[in-house]
Amino acid sequence: GQGSLFHASFAGVSLGLLHGSQPDAIVLCHEPGRPYMRGLPHAKLPGLRECIDANLAAGRLTNPDIRCTGLSFNTAGLDEAEAQRVCRAAEDETGLPCVDSWRHGAGRLVDALG
Repeated sequence: GQGSLFHASFAGVSLGLLHGSQPDAIVLCHEPGRPYMRGLPHAKLPGLRECIDANLAAGRLTNPDIRCTGLSFNTAGLDEAEAQRVCRAAEDETGLPCVDSWRHGAGRLVDALG
């Protein structure tokens, strides 16, 4: 989305927030099925692993101990079965908990911080 290190219009703001906040943990947010960056139809979305790796690499410049602890998906455009399927697939791909925080609550993401 527009809050991405990969979005040409907002990457500088996203990077500044990442560096300035020096987080110990990040949760990657994603909208499954979105084919491109909002407002930039020529800019394909990167893969989950690529996005996690780029955020961790950038974050390590100001906090070498940063880690990605989970994924939060916006599945509003999906039915419940498909939302569960895409979350499970993301968990299999990344080894991280994945939920739609609105639909399923953020408990698993909070637990992963521990």
